[in-house]
Amino acid sequence: MMNDQDTLQGRVKRYAHVSSALGSAAIKFMGERFLGFDLDHETQARDLAKALGSLKGPVMKVAQILATIPDAVPSEYTQEFLHLQTDAPSMGWPFVKRRMAQELGVNWINHFQSFDREASFAASLGQVHKAVSKEGENVACKLQYPDMASVVEADLQQLKLIFRFYEMASPALKTEEIFQEISDRLKEELDYEREAKHIAAYQYILKDFEKVHLPTVIPELSTRKLLTMQWLEGKKLKAVLGESQELRNQLAQTMFHVWYTPFYHYGFIHGDPHLGNYTFQEGGSVNLLDFGCIRIFSAKIIQGVLNLYRALQQNDQDLLVHAYEGWGFSELSKETIEVLNLWAKLLYDPLLEDCVRPIQREFSGIQGRETAAKVHEELKKLGGIKPPREFVFLDRAAVGIGSVFLHLKAQLNWHQEFEKVIEGFELSKLSKNQETVLNSIKLSV
Repeated sequence: MMNDQDTLQGRVKRYAHVSSALGSAAIKFMGERFLGFDLDHETQARDLAKALGSLKGPVMKVAQILATIPDAVPSEYTQEFLHLQTDAPSMGWPFVKRRMAQELGVNWINHFQSFDREASFAASLGQVHKAVSKEGENVACKLQYPDMASVVEADLQQLKLIFRFYEMASPALKTEEIFQEISDRLKEELDYEREAKHIAAYQYILKDFEKVHLPTVIPELSTRKLLTMQWLEGKKLKAVLGESQELRNQLAQTMFHVWYTPFYHYGFIHGDPHLGNYTFQEGGSVNLLDFGCIRIFSAKIIQGVLNLYRALQQNDQDLLVHAYEGWGFSELSKETIEVLNLWAKLLYDPLLEDCVRPIQREFSGIQGRETAAKVHEELKKLGGIKPPREFVFLDRAAVGIGSVFLHLKAQLNWHQEFEKVIEGFELSKLSKNQETVLNSIKLSV
C-alpha cells in the first residue's frame, strides 16, 4: 500500500512531466498561429505522440478522443494518435517482471507455458502481454502501470485547473459536474476487479448476440491491477476500411446494436469507444476488448434520452422540455432550449430519417465541429449552462461510436436499426433487468 509521502512525490513528479510535454507543444502551436512560424506538423505530431505515450495516464486519453473524430486535427496527428491508442510506447521487461511478481508472487512465470516479453498493446493506464496458460490457452494479461493512482490524481488536478481557466476565458459550460464525472470514471478504471465484473455484465447482456465476442476472465490469474483474459484474434479498424461496402455496413450494424441495446434495456453504456477497444473477425463479427469505462445510468435518464428522440420526431415542445429536465438540465429558458436543440438534432438526425444514409451527410466530421462551435458561441451569449454529469459519457459514447461509422463510411437505415433496439422498451422492465445484472455480478452503483 502506498503511503501519503509516496503519493505526494508521485504527484509532484507527474506535474513536471505533463507540463514539460504539453508546454513545448503549446508554445509551438502558438508560434505558428500568432507569429507565422512554419510548423512541421509531421515531426510535431510524432514528437507529441511519443511524449503522450511515455506519460501514460489520463492525459493520453485526450489524443485517443481526438483520433476518433475524423479531421478534428490535421491528418498527420490523426495517424500518429491512431498508433498511440494500441501501439503506444510500452514499459520494458524489467518493469513487467517486477509488476507480475507483485501481483502473482515471485514464481508468477510458473503459471504460464510462455509469456511474451514485448507488449502486444500499450495504452493509457496499462499494457497487454500475450501469454499461454498452463492449460494451453492463449491469454491476454493486462498489467497496470506503476503508481497510477498518483498519476490519475495529478492529471485530475491539472484538468481541474484547465477547466477553471476555460470557464474564465470562455464561460459556455460550467464544468463542475463534468470534472466530477470524469474523475469518478477514471478512478473506476484503475480497479481491474471492477472491470472483470463489467465483462460479466456484458456477457449476460449480449449472450444472444452471435456477432459479438467477449473475453473470458481467468480469476485465479487476475487481481485489482492485473486482468488475465482469453485472447481474441481480430483485425483493427484500419485493416477493414478497404473491405466491401456490404461488410463495412454489417460491422457498423453490429456495433450499433452492441452499443445501444445494453443502454436501452439495462442502462449500461460503453463510454470509451476509441479505436483500440475492439477488433473485427471474419464475417462481420466484433471483439470487445476493454471494459474499464462502463457507465451505468438510472432508468430515469434512459427515459429522458428516449423522450428527446420522440419529442424531436413528433415536434412536441412540451415533451422536449420534459426530456431535457429528465436528463438533469435545469433553469432552461426558451433560448437555451433552442441552443440545446442544435446539438440534439445533430446527434438524433440520422435516427429520424427513415432511409439509407451515412451517419452524417458528409464524412469529414466538419458538420459536427461547426455545430459544436455554434452551440458554444450561443451558450456564451446566454451566460453558460451547467450540463448534468450523466451527459458527459453519453455524449462521448455517441460521438465516439458515430466516428467509427464515419471511418467505415457505413450506410444504413439508422432509423430502422434504432427502432429495433428500442422495441419492447419499458421503464419497469429496464429497472428489473439492471437490478438482475447488478445482483448477479455483485456490483453497486
